[in-house]
Formats: sequence, structure tokens, C-alpha cells
Amino acid sequence: MNKEYASSWERVKAAIFHLFPHHFLSRCTYWITRQRGFWVASLIRSFIKFFKVDLSDAEIDQVEGYTTFNQFFTRNLKDGTRPIDGDNDVISSPCDGRISQFGTIDNRQMIQAKGKHYSLNEFFTSACSHAEKFIDGQFMTIYLSPRDYHRVHMACDAHLLEMVYVPGRLFSVAPYAPKAIEKVFAKNERVVSIFEVDGGYMAATMVGAVNVAAIDMAWHGMVTPPHMNLAARYDYQNEDITLKKGDEMGTFNMGSTVVLCFSKGCYSPMAALATEQALKMGETIGHSSEQAAANAAAKAVPEVEPEMTTATEETTDATEVEAEVKTEEQTSAPVDYVTTPDSDSDTSDSNKP
Repeated sequence: MNKEYASSWERVKAAIFHLFPHHFLSRCTYWITRQRGFWVASLIRSFIKFFKVDLSDAEIDQVEGYTTFNQFFTRNLKDGTRPIDGDNDVISSPCDGRISQFGTIDNRQMIQAKGKHYSLNEFFTSACSHAEKFIDGQFMTIYLSPRDYHRVHMACDAHLLEMVYVPGRLFSVAPYAPKAIEKVFAKNERVVSIFEVDGGYMAATMVGAVNVAAIDMAWHGMVTPPHMNLAARYDYQNEDITLKKGDEMGTFNMGSTVVLCFSKGCYSPMAALATEQALKMGETIGHSSEQAAANAAAKAVPEVEPEMTTATEETTDATEVEAEVKTEEQTSAPVDYVTTPDSDSDTSDSNKP
């Protein structure tokens, strides 16, 4: 079976999800994950075992240290566990996760899955005043699985211009969903943040999903819930909100997906990137321009220094060659054979009695 397309069972799951009361389920999740009790540690242990969560890099690496499930899910990391390249030309992954899709925003279209697309206008909506800046730019979709670290950080230094809350459904964004649900990222509730970066613009969008009980932004606090029916735009152009690469941008309280968009000319993806590739927050995913990428590639190629031959080595080599030539001459010279005359043999016989 071609895994790039939805299977029959995946299409059935998608159809069932249309019937779910998405927001009601998420409100229940919000309440449950913030409760304290003796059962919290058991729930966390079961979750760790089922999803194979690695707590070794967490600031609190013992289950008993968490008082609620949400505290565990939104855990902080130990210092130094996600190194970030300090080069201003380097673009870093904003989160842990797996690359779902990436590429050029061609004719305002972004790839959701094989054979499925959604448009810039559908994704940003008319509430966003900067959507046109990303035409012919680049995008990358990163899926955060339940086992991943769920805080989202800045991919590069940037100045915040605006934030847009877009209401919507809360379909699953698990790997099967983009293949089975049309325009799922443009249907789901999301928070779009627009930044000015070196050479252009960047949009970092946190997409909600079923059981994503809340989305927090570093400069705003909790954006959702409450879940609103109308889009809401927050203008920060006259405020000095500047974030450095690696600074925390937002947090998923359960779930989900991050979509990065860059305007044309301010992001050149790494040549080695591939769909389904696992990423860690801070890992290099590209450079701020094609020239910066070329410079980085040139630095990565080690210079080969020419071998220096000393006078002594040259003399030794010449002597060895001369000796070899003489040996060959001696071996190939003609050999003189001495022949004993037959008369000697006859004389000897005649003297016998």
C-alpha cells in the first residue's frame, strides 16, 4: 500500500471525526489534565509507557515531581539539552517533532499531503494583514506527537508584528489526518503570529487539534480557551516585542502542529531535509538566504592542503629509482654460455684400458 495516500480505515476514522463534539472533548481534557490526585502519577506512567516518552532531558525527570498531567505534558527541559547555533544566518527548528511537509508556496498553495493542498488565504484568513507577503515563499509543517516536548521556540531573531486567532474545528492532526481530511490545517482552530525577520517576514502558526485544551503565547498568555466564533487580530507593530532565536514563543497544552512560513528570499532550506524526518528544537533546518546557505556549505567542506615534499625525500626517491633501473638493466643483459668441446670427451675415452 502507498503510505502517501489515506487507507480505507484512515478515511473511515476521518469520517467518524466529523461527528465528534471536538470542543466539548477538549474542554473535558482541559479540566482533567489540571486535576490533582493520587491517580496522576499512575496516569503519567501509563502515558510514558504507551508513547515511549523520554524524561531524561526534562527539568523534572521523575514522575513523582509532577502534580498534574498538564504540568508533565508542558514540561521544561534541562539547560543545554537543545543546543542552538548562534549564527544569525542559521534558521533553527522551533520545536521537537517530525517534518510533515515542506517546500515552496506555489501559486499561494501549500502542500498538506500527497495530492492535497490548502491556500494562504484559507490558512491566514482575511483577518491577517500580511498574508500577501508569503506568496512564492517557503513553508514547513512540523507535527508534534504526544511523546514530544511541547513548547515552541523562535526559529530566528524576530520582531512581532501581529497575532491572529482563527476559530475552527479541532480535527486530529495525527499523521493519517492530513491524508484523509481535506484542508485540515485551514479548518482547525489556530493562532497565527507574524514576525519581521532579517530580509523579510516569518509566520509561525500553532494549529490546534482534538484534546488540545489550550494554546498559550509568551507575549499574550492563554489565547484559547475560550473558543471564539470570530477571528481576533492583535496589532503589535507599534510595540517593541523582539524575540531572540531559541526564546520560548508558545505552548501547546496537548497536541499538535506548527506551520512555519517565510517570505520569498529569507529562507533557504537545508538540502538534506526530507519529509518524515525527526527534528529536535534548535536543530538547523536552513539559512536566511541562498548565499548564507552556500557560505555554510563551503565552510563544511574541508580544505585539502597540497603535500609538501622535502629535499631529503626527493633525493631518497631519486636514489631508489636509480637503483631499480640498474637492477632491471642487470637482469635483462645477455648471458655468455661456455661450451666444452666434444674432443675432451673423446680423449678421455681413449685413455681408458
